[in-house]
Amino acid sequence: MAVKLRLQRHGKKGKPFYWIVAADARSKRDGKFLEKLGTYNPNVNPAVIDLNVDGAVQWLQNGAQPTDTARAILSYKGVMLKNHLAGGVRKGALTEEQAEEKFNAWLEEKAGKVGTKADDVAKAEAEVKAKALEAEKAVNEARIAAAAPVVEEVVTEEAPAEAAATNEEE
Repeated sequence: MAVKLRLQRHGKKGKPFYWIVAADARSKRDGKFLEKLGTYNPNVNPAVIDLNVDGAVQWLQNGAQPTDTARAILSYKGVMLKNHLAGGVRKGALTEEQAEEKFNAWLEEKAGKVGTKADDVAKAEAEVKAKALEAEKAVNEARIAAAAPVVEEVVTEEAPAEAAATNEEE
């Protein structure tokens, strides 16, 4: 039986949500699967990926073949690197501790990059909101300025009458 690591589509129309599963290659896209390894939500920026890394590595070592999209996700989360390092440990090129050190260093570097992207997205959203607020203020000031001559005419017409009333009192 050929096993594939692939995405199973869930969610509603226009809002996809995927499960990352190990499934028989002959089964339907959203059909039976052998094991659910994680989830992938592309609707947020940056995309949220929750993955059982050790389970995915185990399936890769047992001969499962990932699809192109699944391979990209597995690579992004470090599964492919961990599988590669495990192969080095089996061959004797690395010790288990060295492999764990390399993998943890890679994870820290990756977390820094993802954090930077999240900060950049938040800054961009804040800038867009600030520009929208400035544009709204400019529109409001223009409306006030357009309404100001009408108010001044009303005040100037009332002012001579008030001035005459004060003159008569004197």
